[in-house]
This record gives sequence, C-alpha cells and structure tokens, in this order.
Amino acid sequence: MCRNIRTLHNFEPPATDDEVTAAALQYVRKIAGTTKPSQANQETFDRAVAEIAEITRRLVDGLVTAAPPKNRAEEAAKAKERSRARFAS
Repeated sequence: MCRNIRTLHNFEPPATDDEVTAAALQYVRKIAGTTKPSQANQETFDRAVAEIAEITRRLVDGLVTAAPPKNRAEEAAKAKERSRARFAS
C-alpha cells in the first residue's frame, strides 16, 4: 500500500471530505503509475478519483467499532516519532 494513504476510520473528529479525496487521489496515482495524467487521460483520472472518494466515504461512514476514537494530534505525534526514529543517523 502507498505510505501516503492514511487510516481514516475511527478518528475524532471524523475524516473530512478533503482527507477522503486526498486518499482517493493517492490510490489512483499509485494504480495509474503517474502523478499527473496526460490531457487525454485527465477526465478518466478525475472520474476515478471522484468515484473512489465516494466509495471510501461510504466505507468509512459504514464501519463500526467498539474501540474508542483515536486522537488526531496523538496519532500525528506517534507518526512523527516513528519517522524520527526511522531516519535517525
């Protein structure tokens, strides 16, 4: 999986539409093998991003869990620490 796609489920506050679209865009870029499609493929690329974002929103909204919601700031701090440890000299 692309490392830039982040978990969107079970956060407080819930994932925004911008976060869902960003994840869909990363997914389509990975599958298509390009970050910027040609003009000939732009419409297909954009349609795929929109459709995947819609499906992702339905998925995230439909999932249920008994676990308490994760805190965005705490999860970001954990990720930053993992990155620091990974790239430390």
